[in-house]
Amino acid sequence: MGAVAGVDPVAEHERARAALRAVIPRLDRLLRAAPDLDAPSGVPPWTVGDAGAHLCAVYLAFCSAFTHEFADWDGVLPAGDGSFTERITAVNAKSIGLLDADERRHLGELLTERGERFLHVTRDLAPGTPVAAPWYGQKVVLTLANATGLMLSESLLHGLDVARGARIPWTIGADEARLVIGQAMPAVMPLALDEAKAQGVRISFDVVIKGGPRLAVVVDDGTATVTRDAPPRAYDCRITAEPTAFLLISFRRTPLWTAIARGRIRAGGRRPWLALRLSELIAGP
Repeated sequence: MGAVAGVDPVAEHERARAALRAVIPRLDRLLRAAPDLDAPSGVPPWTVGDAGAHLCAVYLAFCSAFTHEFADWDGVLPAGDGSFTERITAVNAKSIGLLDADERRHLGELLTERGERFLHVTRDLAPGTPVAAPWYGQKVVLTLANATGLMLSESLLHGLDVARGARIPWTIGADEARLVIGQAMPAVMPLALDEAKAQGVRISFDVVIKGGPRLAVVVDDGTATVTRDAPPRAYDCRITAEPTAFLLISFRRTPLWTAIARGRIRAGGRRPWLALRLSELIAGP
C-alpha cells in the first residue's frame, strides 16, 4: 500500500500502533474475566478458549516475521497454494491447537507478552517495511502498516467473539475501525477475492466510510484492486457506511440486512443493487 494523497502514512501507522497498544490490556482483562473458556464463542464452533488461542497464534505469526521464533510452519501451513479461503480455513483450524491446556489458562498473559513483543521489535521500522505472510499465500508479502492493521483487526474482532461467548461488554470504536479499513483492507480484500465467482465480472465500487477512508474496489475478470482515496471516476455502485458497521459486515460479525435496517450502510450510484455483490465476491476470512 503506497502513500495516499492527504494521508501521512507514518502518522497513521503510529495511530494504528497506539490503538493496538491500547487494545492489548483490554483483551487481557477480558480473557481473565471470562468465566468459562469452554463456552461457545461468537464464531461457532470455536469456544471462548479457541478464539483466544487463535489470537495468540496470530500475534506469534506476525512476531515471527521479525523474530523467527516460530519455525514449524510446515506443520501449520497447508501444502500447495490453494485459494485464500481454503488456506485460511486450514491455518485457523491448526492455530487453535498450538497451545496446551496449561497455556490456555494464561491466555491473557501470553497475549500481552506477544503483543508487546511485536510492538517492541517493530517500533523503529517504517510503515512500508515488508512482512512475509505465508499463511495468506506462499508468496504474499504485506507492509508493516498492513500487518499492524490486521493485528488490530484480529484483536478487535476476536475480542468481540470472546466477549459474546463470555457475555461481557466489548466495544469497537469508529476510529479503531477506520484504522483497520485504511491500513489492512486495501491489502487483504484483493487476496480474499473469490476468483471463480469473479470470472467475467467487471464491477467498480466506491466505498465511502464516514469520516474516511474511501476505497475504490475494482473487480475485473477474476482480479481485484483496492485503492485508497483514488482520483475521481465513474463507479457502478457507491456504498456509504459507518466504519464499525462496515468492519463487522466485512468480517461476517453482523448481517448486512441488520446494518441496512439500522441505517448504518446504504447503496447508491448508477447500479445500487450491485452492492450485494461485494460481499459475495470478497470472501470472509
